[in-house]
Formats: sequence, C-alpha cells, structure tokens
Amino acid sequence: MNYRSDKSGNPLSILGYGCMRFKRSGGKIDLAKAEEEILCAYNGGVNYFDTAYIYPGSEAALGEILEKNSLRDKINLATKLPHYLIRTSEDFDRYFYEQLSRLRTDHVDYYLMHMLTDLPTWERLKALGAEEWIKNKKQSGEIKNIGFSYHGGTEMFIKLADAYPWDFCMIQYNYMDENSQAGRRGLVYASSKGLPVMIMEPLRGGRLVNGLPKDALELFKSSSRAWSPAEWSFRWLWNQPEVTCVLSGMNTLEAVSENVKCASDAKAGALNAEDEEMLKKVIKAINSKMKVGCTGCGYCQPCPKNVDIPGCFAAYNRRFSDGWFTALKEYFMCTALRRNSTAASNCVGCGMCKKHCPQGIDIPEELKNVRGKLEGPVYKIAAKAVKAVRRY
Repeated sequence: MNYRSDKSGNPLSILGYGCMRFKRSGGKIDLAKAEEEILCAYNGGVNYFDTAYIYPGSEAALGEILEKNSLRDKINLATKLPHYLIRTSEDFDRYFYEQLSRLRTDHVDYYLMHMLTDLPTWERLKALGAEEWIKNKKQSGEIKNIGFSYHGGTEMFIKLADAYPWDFCMIQYNYMDENSQAGRRGLVYASSKGLPVMIMEPLRGGRLVNGLPKDALELFKSSSRAWSPAEWSFRWLWNQPEVTCVLSGMNTLEAVSENVKCASDAKAGALNAEDEEMLKKVIKAINSKMKVGCTGCGYCQPCPKNVDIPGCFAAYNRRFSDGWFTALKEYFMCTALRRNSTAASNCVGCGMCKKHCPQGIDIPEELKNVRGKLEGPVYKIAAKAVKAVRRY
C-alpha cells in the first residue's frame, strides 16, 4: 500500500474505504460480509475508513466491526456532521455524540461538514457557534481534523476553502469531472493551501466501469497496459500528487483485492503521454452522448441571477450519459441544497453569459432545456421540502 501525508505528516493510505455501499440482506447491512471486506482492506494496508450520519446503518456497523476486531486505534476514522439538520447551537453536540455512540469511540480522526454547499450555509453555521464548537472539540481531542465535503462549482469551492482554516477537504473528482465540480483547479488550489484532498466518486458511482459506451471499452481493451476500467480511473487520480486519498465503496472481496493491489503499485507521475492520449479518446467517446459542449471553464460566471451554469450543464449532460436518477441527484445537490437556489429556472435570458463563453454556447437557450429535463415534479417537490425543513 502506498501512503500520502495529512497536514501533520500522518500517513494515509491512498486508497480509502467508503462505507456507504455495504451490501444488505433483508434491508439490513450484512455485517459478516462487511466485516470480511473491511478486514481484507485493513490487512492490505487501508487505514482510512469513511462514513456519515445519514448513511443508513453505516456508522453503527462500522463501529461494531472496528470494536470487535480491536481496530479502532489502528485506523483513521472519518464521518460527517449533518449540518443541514442543525437548528440550534445544542444540535452540534446532539448529533456528534450520537455519532460517537454509534461508532463506539470517544473521538473522530477526520470530521467533515457534510455537503457544505456555499458560503451562506457556512455563515449560518458560524452564527450558531460552529467555530467555537470546533475549537473546543479539537482542544478536547474529540475531533482531530476538521474538513468539509463539497459538490458544486470551482469558484464556490475556492471561497469555502478560504473561509476557515480547514485541515482537509473532500471533492468529487474523476477523469470525467476534471473541469466540472471543484475540478482540477479546485484540487490544485486546495493542495496549494496545504489541504489534503480526499476524493469521492472516483468511478462516478460505478458508471466509469459498468456504464461505459462500447467505443470506450474497446479503447481500454486496445491498450497494452491490461488495466481494467476501474484501475484506469484510480491510476489517473493517483497520478496527481495533489490527491491524498481516493475513496472506494467496495462491497466485494474481489473489488477490495483489486483496488489494494492497484494502490500498492500506483505512483504520482506514472502515466505517460500515450496513456494520457488514450484517456482523452475515452473521454471523447463518453462525451459523444452529451448534449452541451460545456468545458466547465466558468468564464460565464458569476450569473446576475445566481445560476450555476457549469453545474447545470454538467448535470444535464449526465442525464444522457449516466441516466435520469444520477443526473437529478447531482442537479439537486448543486442547486436546491444551496442556501440560495442556483437552478436553471433562475435564468431571465439577459445573455450576459453568452458574451463570455469560449465555446459559443447559446447558454440561455440551453438552460431552458436543463429546466425542462431536470426541474420536473420530483425536483420541485424535493426543493420545496428542503426549504420547509430548513426554516431559516
């Protein structure tokens, strides 16, 4: 297993175990199976295990497995605060101590603000005493490192990275999202600030393995590398020294073994020009299904009506490459979950964005298409529910 360091110099396995996708039986997590896979990963050198409050049963299952096998103090444990449920200053402790109880521990090594969407959201948490609460928890040793996970565009990610002296962060990043979400620019910026960057969705929820078009699969098969599509995805990430740890939601022993083997061999700077060129062809094959040629450069931003134009187009394109549900989920996270909506329906057609688009995209017209495809009844009901639950 290869390792990279956090801000304090502690070694973190470049492969992390994402605990959201434990296999279930009869609606419950199959503990015996999860235990077998976690032990396989641990014995292979994985020392970073990631869960969250809202992953059904995950924290409790992980806590039980770690305690049973006396692994708690031998690994780095990461979980996430559901800040979107925080209403009062007392709620910080309420949820945190519930998590400690589930995890059967007295501290969390890496604690994240889960899906921190924008600056207004962070300002709301600060007004409830988040900074003082974090300070107290770090002084008591109950939280070792504080960070945030993020879905959204590059500019807002950079603002959030600057908003607090974080110890680390987590972003969605893969070879298809190099110029969307926080993107490579966000990755490099965070790294320049000394922030370890954890990567989620390295396989786009499995779509870069199971959902590839035939042309892309043929390109992978034609390579002399003899790597699987999953291995190509991981190696592309680990090729970048700014990437600290890549999370994988492993739920088979075969996946654990394959990923551990890859993480024991992959190094930064290992891909050559031929590899990079082949991946460009794969990306082109995948992009052939996409509807809008947005590169995520962000030249169209900021929008006077607060539309996240690159985020809208990324989700819209995913509607045709990854399916309706995946696209809707991303669109919802990047628009409705923010303190102020950044949805395509905010567009008034002023055309300012068109003047700055290097691709010559008719942005207002395409945003109408986004609205038509992604802002249906399900989206509208869910967006209203979020507003009702927030009450702030």
